[in-house]
Amino acid sequence: METFLQVLGIIGLAILVVIGTLAGLIASVITGGNRGTYVVIGVVGALAAPFLMALLGVTALAAAGLIAIIVASIIGAIIVLMIAHLILDRD
Repeated sequence: METFLQVLGIIGLAILVVIGTLAGLIASVITGGNRGTYVVIGVVGALAAPFLMALLGVTALAAAGLIAIIVASIIGAIIVLMIAHLILDRD
């Protein structure tokens, strides 16, 4: 886990927050949902996915560097936003 955090760094965390924000904004435009809610959920997903993968022992993520972490965060944000959309937009 320490290696993962060393690879990520402050700049990496900032990049993940930007990715989550963009994913949330795009999701809110597509679904017509609450922009603020989707941005927060996108950021949570973008930050959580790489950390969860590191906790599960996916060491290749840290070894592959920041690009792999960014890809994991994009996928994580999309998955969390899809789940949130199913939960929040029940009509």
